[in-house]
Amino acid sequence: MKFFKTNKKIKLFFYIFFICSIITIFNNNYLNDHKTNNTNIEKDETVNFQTNEKDEKIKIHFIDVGQGDSIFIELPNNETMLIDAGESSKEEVVSEYINTLGYNKINYVIGTHPHSDHIGGLAHIINSFNIEKIYMPKALSTSKTYENLLNTIYKNNKNIITAKAGIKIIDEDNLKINILAPNNNNYSNLNNYSVIIKINYKSKSFLFMGDAEILSENEILTDVSADIIKIGHHGSDTSSSESFLSKVNPKYAIIMVGENNKYNHPNQTILDRLERNNIITYRTDLNGNIVITSDGNEINVKVSR
Repeated sequence: MKFFKTNKKIKLFFYIFFICSIITIFNNNYLNDHKTNNTNIEKDETVNFQTNEKDEKIKIHFIDVGQGDSIFIELPNNETMLIDAGESSKEEVVSEYINTLGYNKINYVIGTHPHSDHIGGLAHIINSFNIEKIYMPKALSTSKTYENLLNTIYKNNKNIITAKAGIKIIDEDNLKINILAPNNNNYSNLNNYSVIIKINYKSKSFLFMGDAEILSENEILTDVSADIIKIGHHGSDTSSSESFLSKVNPKYAIIMVGENNKYNHPNQTILDRLERNNIITYRTDLNGNIVITSDGNEINVKVSR
């Protein structure tokens, strides 16, 4: 009888020991899993933090395409924008520049107006990159360059969003991209159909004028103030009126122009006007590629020559 009681106690002891062992193993596994999950979360958060920090800047590349315009923009939300692509003879220059930056996708393509020195290279860009949205004004041209571009857009199953004043391309808390012009549907001069883009990023703003002339400048009734302006029509005296520059009141001006071009751009009157207003001016014919970088508070300018 005494042995039976002892044996019963031993069985009870082993039973309790077995249960405790199971609980201990379960707890250890749970703690290990929990620890692993925490480690993964921390790594993910670190990666995201680094990515966000990198993405806090806007980078605007004024690509030297000679007598023409091509502006590639790395936006702080990880998206990209291309405004024009120069003449068709410069299409490889533009595509290679973008490829060098590591992109195969362009979220927003803007063809400012149907002149070959602005849209000539766009067909090649549309064939070479993954394009999300295309904006162009409702302007007609019978040029082969324009017809080729329209055919390329059609063959790539893309649609054209009509660019006109009032369209918001991006409307986020710290990043806004708006179209300020054209404000009319009927111009005798194709330059005045130019899509004018304004980008606001935090406390800084950037204005891109295409080839818009004084008529279009005067039609803009919204705020045009900007820290940087891409001067209209390559510095021609048909653009950049005194009153308009006064409204913009920029610190920097960029003139996209070809070296020793036959149009004598930029006009000396415009250069004098910029200097008189203490606007720091950069030119692709003198400075090559011009890159503007901003965190939304400070602006940095780099040139290739």
